[in-house]
This record gives sequence, C-alpha cells and structure tokens, in this order.
Amino acid sequence: MIHPTAIIDPGAELGEDVEIGAGAYIGPQVSIGDHCVIHHHASVVQNTRMGERNIIHAGSVIGGDPQDKKWQGEETWLEIGSDNLFREHCTINRGTVQGGGVTRLGNGCYILASSHVAHDCIVGNEVIMANGVLLGGHVVVEDQAGFGGLAAVHHYATVGRLAFIGGMTKVSTDAPPFLITEGNPARVRAVNTVGMKRAGLDESVCAWVKEAQRLLYNNNMIRREAFQLLEQRGEVPEEGVHLRSFLRRSEEGRQGRAIQP
Repeated sequence: MIHPTAIIDPGAELGEDVEIGAGAYIGPQVSIGDHCVIHHHASVVQNTRMGERNIIHAGSVIGGDPQDKKWQGEETWLEIGSDNLFREHCTINRGTVQGGGVTRLGNGCYILASSHVAHDCIVGNEVIMANGVLLGGHVVVEDQAGFGGLAAVHHYATVGRLAFIGGMTKVSTDAPPFLITEGNPARVRAVNTVGMKRAGLDESVCAWVKEAQRLLYNNNMIRREAFQLLEQRGEVPEEGVHLRSFLRRSEEGRQGRAIQP
C-alpha cells in the first residue's frame, strides 16, 4: 500500500490501511488516520494531524508553511478531520502563532482542484469549494457553506452556515448564512433554497429565511426593524437566531467583518 518511491519521515505516524502513491512525501510530525489515500506526488509537509478516510490527490501540498511575514519558523499546526476530499494541486497552510497556531478543517469537506486554504483559517464540516477557490488568512467558513469556482475571500472575513458564494465572487466582508452572495462588488442576491433543502431544513424555515432576505436586502429595512417585524409574525427559528446574531457581529466589527486583526 506504500509505493517504494514514496518518502516518509521516520517521525510520521500512519494508521491502518493507508495508501501512499509514487513520489509522495510525508514529513515530520505528521499523523495520518486509518484508510487515508495519498495519491502520487502529493505532499503532507509537516506538523499535520488528519483523521480517517481522507483522500489527497496528485500535486497537493498539505501542511505547508504559512504564507505570512509574521511567521518566523515557530511550530504551528494543521488539523484535518475525517472523510475529506482534496483534489489536484490544493494547498492548505499551517497556522501562525499570532492566529492561534492552528489551521483547522472539519469533516466531509470537498475541496476541488487548485483551491487554497491559508494560515489560521477555520473551515467547518461539509464545506464545498469548487476549483480555484481562495481563502485568505484567518477566514472562518461555517458548516455546509459552498463556493463557486474562482471565488476569493478576504482575510478575516466569515462565510456563514449554508451560504453560497457565486463563482468569481470577491468576498471582502462577511457573507451571511443561508443566503447567496455573488458579484463584484459582492452583494446578497437570493436565498440558498437548494442548499437548505439538501441539508434537510424544514419548508417553514426556508420560508422564514426568504422573508428575512426580502425585508433585509430587497426592502432595505433597518435590520433591527426587520427582525422586530419578523418576531411579531411568529416564532423565530434557530436559523433565524443565527442569522440575526451573525449580522449583529458583523455590524459590531469593522469594515463589515466581525473578526479583527
């Protein structure tokens, strides 16, 4: 299961039934869980922990040095969950001390060719990144968010749960959950109805989010007034509470981003 031309550091730890292809490189302080597949000429550079059943395709560089001038060789890490797919030429960098020391990806993510996850990013579960998506440093991506090809996210921005970012979109501020953000400049265009239905959200929740989107973005109501009106119409679902708190955090930050340097 390990090709004779693969290079594996003596300090690396490999789980059961791990496949490593020709010319692959597994560096120091790397831990690879059971049933992972590292295709030919992929690299897991160093200081990386990953769970089970991850698949890394050819040319990917996982656990590379952070591309940040603040990094001066300190020991930092990359942590990856289970059941993730990384297609060809993905690059996932370790964290920096200033950002907490760790870049994290959750479980069940689908990261397509030539995508990049920079230092100190926190990526949730079941995130889909189409080809060539770029996440700047310190970006947070909540669970089940999706990205069209060549979308780029500004450092310190947050992409909400079940948000969808259209292809070639420049995201320079927080992108709210459950909604579709696209264009240059980016703006909220619609509700991510397809994503919410696929995630199993109830029809009533989808309808609530659609009305919230209409009031907040089509009618241009003040957010506080829009949510007061929604509360008067009935119980606010859990997803509505999350949307409200997400938007509040963004407003309390600077330049439309809740997370600050």
